[in-house]
Amino acid sequence: MSHNRYQEDLILTVEDFSGCGWKAALAGAARKDYSSICEAFANAAKQAIDEDRQAHGKALWLISDACSMILSPDSPNEPFKTCVAFHYRHSIIPDDLSETDVAFFAEIVETIDDPWLKARLADLVWLMQSPRDVKFALMAIDSYRTIPLDPETWVRDRDKWQRAINLARLPGVGAGERLAEMEASIIKAFTSVAREDVFIGYWLADLLKSNALGGDHSTTIATKLESLAREFEGESEFHKAREYFRTSAHWFTESGDDEKSTEMTIEEAETWVKEAVARLSSDQPSHRDAASFYEKAIQIYRTIPRSERATHRVDERIAELKKCLRESGERSLEEMDVINIPGQDISQFVENARNAVMGKALDEALRTFVNLSRTNAKKLRESTIKSLEHFIAHKLSPTTFMSRDGRVAAKMPSMSSSSIPSDDDEGVIYSKMVENYCIHVSLTVQGSILPAQEVLLLEHRLREADFVNLARQSPIVPIGRELLFGKALFAGYDRDFVTALHILVPQIEHMVRYHLKQAGVQTTNIDSNGIENENGLSSLMDLSQTEEIFGADMSFEIRALFCVPFGPNLRNNLAHGLLDDRACYSPATIYAWWFGLKLVFIHFWNALSRDAESKEQGEKQ
Repeated sequence: MSHNRYQEDLILTVEDFSGCGWKAALAGAARKDYSSICEAFANAAKQAIDEDRQAHGKALWLISDACSMILSPDSPNEPFKTCVAFHYRHSIIPDDLSETDVAFFAEIVETIDDPWLKARLADLVWLMQSPRDVKFALMAIDSYRTIPLDPETWVRDRDKWQRAINLARLPGVGAGERLAEMEASIIKAFTSVAREDVFIGYWLADLLKSNALGGDHSTTIATKLESLAREFEGESEFHKAREYFRTSAHWFTESGDDEKSTEMTIEEAETWVKEAVARLSSDQPSHRDAASFYEKAIQIYRTIPRSERATHRVDERIAELKKCLRESGERSLEEMDVINIPGQDISQFVENARNAVMGKALDEALRTFVNLSRTNAKKLRESTIKSLEHFIAHKLSPTTFMSRDGRVAAKMPSMSSSSIPSDDDEGVIYSKMVENYCIHVSLTVQGSILPAQEVLLLEHRLREADFVNLARQSPIVPIGRELLFGKALFAGYDRDFVTALHILVPQIEHMVRYHLKQAGVQTTNIDSNGIENENGLSSLMDLSQTEEIFGADMSFEIRALFCVPFGPNLRNNLAHGLLDDRACYSPATIYAWWFGLKLVFIHFWNALSRDAESKEQGEKQ
């Protein structure tokens, strides 16, 4: 909080601001974003206070605090959030500003000619001042929309345009023609997008789509998106082509051209097929990868309406792809895991975990983050049996497992007296495996996941939409569940593990059920009244086919985390409301979020890597 850095009772004036050197501080920012501006003003504030220029120091600190807040444009009530707190720094939220702080911002904002500062201070005044004055909302809108819509800044600046649109739509603001003008600016920027601009065309189209803008230009937008998609597809950059084909389908629907929309959906599905073929013909072929790609293609084909299927031979194509899926599935059982990265035991070395992700590009940082730890069920079983052979307590007495509320959750008998474990000892062995796994989970969370996440949050600004797009590109996520997975993963990244857990756990159960069904496994039971019911996650994990489909390691982790009563038992405890506030931030909960991110990201990364590999091979040919 700012009261640790300057005198709270010091009342600032416009003259204090004009003489504090704010323009020099702004010019010293490493780049034009709020994080850099925050740091530049903080450094200038420290220097001013060291020189006993207290009023100047407070003015600079206040602006640094204002710029430290993270913009959340979709929230009408809390559009600004605190950045992550670290050992040596933290930031404020709007409610921490005093009335005099807000009044100071209101006095100086009109003297500022920099759109970044002007937008932030005007927006805060509009949000916090009572009664509200619409001139500050209009000032914020006009400042936000002067920020360029270009490839260099768009990744950082798209939130500002979204905030401007949301402000312009607020009742009583009286934005006039501003919304129409912003729509025209976005469309103009979109039409000038080239293939070299990569994803900005998709993002601009998505900005229009999410705000119900651009309807009068839907055919132009759809055609442009299709053209970009085909360019990416021709270069074997399938993940980029998919996004453009999918968005193009939406805009063709908006234009009333359902035939063309269906064509785009088919093109999207076929990029997965092409990726499967490329993977099988690569230097390191993988039928397991190909199977996941074929499955994703089938999912997309199934979204095509029945009325359109006959014209495009959709059912016949699905049958062909199912055959390809079965063939690759059968041949994948002897293959290694999707991503084979050597594990590193860094769970007890916090500094190593931070350094592992520090200073890396976002994709590499996330790739490292989800591979900070790896569970090998076979090795865990071997080490568990070895320890049990020397642990006499398990040979002498049974074990009782208690739940968090004091109930007896499970019981395990004592082991046989034989020096070699028998089949009757499987329950004891498995319960001890889960116990050892839980120790590993706790060490991994405290020693690796949380420290590395701190660095990610400091160095990379990710939005919910980024995680939704990640889920959409991941073959393991069923179609129609991208938003739910994305919301859950973003919530955990934002350290809201309550939300993450409540969304993610049922989605993981559905994911397991979905992939079992796709493999032809019966996932339901019929009761005595003839009613067909879906089996729960525990029953699904007990099926013999589950380990064949998901692999031994993933199957063990899902069962140990979510199902067994002598483990965290997250699925059961969540479903029955047995988790209190504290339990939702336990190591098991945090690990479950990280595990979900790992599942989604690894399959996404695999698809992305295949794109790059296919492109490289094409260039060699």
